[in-house]
Amino acid sequence: MNYTGPKVKLSRRVGIPLTRRAAKSMERRPGAPGMHRSRFSKKVSDYGRQLLEKQRLRYQYNITERKLRNYYLKAASQRGNTAKHLIEMLETRLDAIVFRAGLAPTIHAARQLVGHGHILVNNKRTDIASFAVQPGHVLTVREKTRNNEMIKSALQSVEDVPYINVDRDNMVVTLTRIPEMEEVPVVCELSVVVEYYSK
Repeated sequence: MNYTGPKVKLSRRVGIPLTRRAAKSMERRPGAPGMHRSRFSKKVSDYGRQLLEKQRLRYQYNITERKLRNYYLKAASQRGNTAKHLIEMLETRLDAIVFRAGLAPTIHAARQLVGHGHILVNNKRTDIASFAVQPGHVLTVREKTRNNEMIKSALQSVEDVPYINVDRDNMVVTLTRIPEMEEVPVVCELSVVVEYYSK
């Protein structure tokens, strides 16, 4: 089950801002939630560190534990760098592309946009958040949704990523290529996540 509670509290728990509001809150009140906020200054075990990095990755993509484990198993079955394959699969999810392109302010809003059928892939309505976007695929916002203020606002403040081309005026997004691991703007030690699942 996906987390549906307060995003600020969750952000402070894992030590990274998951929304803009959380970023502002964490500037004012850094540390873990609750009375005893010294968790991130304490020495943690190897397992604790692995668990924290795994949770950070999971929450940044707003996916369930089962889904993340399945992605890991699929990545591990391929030749080459498991961490590289894992982040490629996560970053080319439809909701992740919608978020990176600036069509939604958060990954949670991106998932909702996709789930409600507001995003077209190659002119076909696609409401599956985990849909694997391929290089060359063109994403567009449904005509009736283009006046949505949330989308307009998000597009104005997005930071460009090199593997996605965004036509802001027409709300057209193209995945130009598979991203390199170091290009993906996630806060996580992927090698530690791989260690967690490889046990």
